[in-house]
Amino acid sequence: MTGRVLVVASHPDDEILGVGGTLARHAAEGASVDILIMAEGATSRDNERDAKARASEITELRKSAAQAAKILGLNAPRFGGLPDNRMDSLELLDVVKLVEVAVAEIRPDTVYTHHPYDLNVDHRITHEAVLTACRPLPGSVVSSIYTYETVSSTEWGVGGNTFVPTHFVDISAYLESKIAALEAYESEMRSAPHARSLETVRALAKLRGSSVGVAAAEAFCVVRQIRR
Repeated sequence: MTGRVLVVASHPDDEILGVGGTLARHAAEGASVDILIMAEGATSRDNERDAKARASEITELRKSAAQAAKILGLNAPRFGGLPDNRMDSLELLDVVKLVEVAVAEIRPDTVYTHHPYDLNVDHRITHEAVLTACRPLPGSVVSSIYTYETVSSTEWGVGGNTFVPTHFVDISAYLESKIAALEAYESEMRSAPHARSLETVRALAKLRGSSVGVAAAEAFCVVRQIRR
């Protein structure tokens, strides 16, 4: 699992909830792992967006993201600063351009992002922006794109487009590192039986692991895999 890896997440903590164990394994096996967090993650709590009023919370979330990345051995995260849960108010092209800049600078061969049918609107827009920014033009460096599940969004999606994983990564040796990284996001985690609790994260990892005969795993849907 060497090479260059990029995870594009909508909000601080999504990157760890969805793919934290896999990112830790990538880093341990010699890959350079980068994170792009698109939205600031705090202003949706208000009726009208006021980033200045939430500046201290936004700063703390960025500190949490940096600490979580350090725990897992990843590069320092990048922040897009887009409006939280209001990305549908933006021109899609502006969101795409943000991803394109990161892809051009990092030149990842592997990209992880959100499932396209998550309940959260920012997740859906991020997915579309990533696929647009990573479209398979001649000379593209991106060989693989995977979507991950984000507890408290993916399983809350409705209709026939549920998350059906087709790719699994054994994170048995990295589950505790993932939990430690999530503990850096103290303000975002909840108590059980909330979906975004440490207990739920452990249970999901064990469930996904049992699906493929290992102690713990993270599951993904394959968007694209190119053997070069």
